[in-house]
Amino acid sequence: MTATASQRPRIVVLAGGWSAEREVSLVSGKGVADALIGRGYVVETFDPPRDPIRIAEGLTPRPAAVFNALHGTGGEDGTIQAVLDLLDVPYTHSGMRASAVAMDKPLAKRVVGTVGVPSPAGMVVTPAILAEGHPMPPPYVVKPVGEGSSVGVSIVRAGENLAPGEAWAEDALLLVEPYIAGRELTVGVMSRAGEEARALAVTEIVYSSEIFDYTVKYSEGYATHILPAKIPESVYRAVMEYARLAHQVIGCTGVTRSDFRWDDSRPGMEGLYFLEINTQPGMTPISLVPEQAGLIGMGYADLVEWIVEGATCRH
Repeated sequence: MTATASQRPRIVVLAGGWSAEREVSLVSGKGVADALIGRGYVVETFDPPRDPIRIAEGLTPRPAAVFNALHGTGGEDGTIQAVLDLLDVPYTHSGMRASAVAMDKPLAKRVVGTVGVPSPAGMVVTPAILAEGHPMPPPYVVKPVGEGSSVGVSIVRAGENLAPGEAWAEDALLLVEPYIAGRELTVGVMSRAGEEARALAVTEIVYSSEIFDYTVKYSEGYATHILPAKIPESVYRAVMEYARLAHQVIGCTGVTRSDFRWDDSRPGMEGLYFLEINTQPGMTPISLVPEQAGLIGMGYADLVEWIVEGATCRH
């Protein structure tokens, strides 16, 4: 449904916020707002403070829906979703419970494991425990339990020193898991409440740095997206199904993006591992989900409008 002059709902786009991913959120929000304005919606952009009372004030009068373009802490972890639920304001993407589960990487891995999606065996440690010595034989990956977009991820290889304890807050929780050599694959998934989830496509991401981190994801020229990924059909089908299952079992709605590593030196599916699921993938000009939607004939503005319509349908 495209809005007409006589029925132009007011949409508030949340962008910015207080996470480490604030700048990317602002870019996503601008793209979303421009697309909705082009489709005839009445659009306001709101940079929410870390104050529920002021958030409530910023959403008065109540909009037809909120497009949540926030990324990371506060916007993607169930926090803003809980506030919007209390305010009875329809919003895009996944609800509070699914958002909280997806953001907690160890918990998300356990949940997707219940439907047969493999992930690297890991452990949760504190900076103090990590400072005592290697928690597992290197190489291994260290990442914050509850950050998105590969913020704070590092690889520790044999013969390397551990990062100093002051690199993380004293009360931080860190996920340590074996480093999986090989190729980086990602899959976007779409669904509306009550519908079967649909995987879009598989993209292989090629980059020269050691990690597909925040800078590589959101800076032009750092990575090449191969879409569709040139991988065996059996692997392509498997990673699509794993992403669909992850989206569905966690209870996600709207769009998500699941990231995988595939060690192609191992036979069959032995080297394919789920890493994490992102409940609010980037909507920037170089973001992966809009690219995949384009591959199936859904333009950027079409995708944005589909997400907004899904929010009102769920509510």
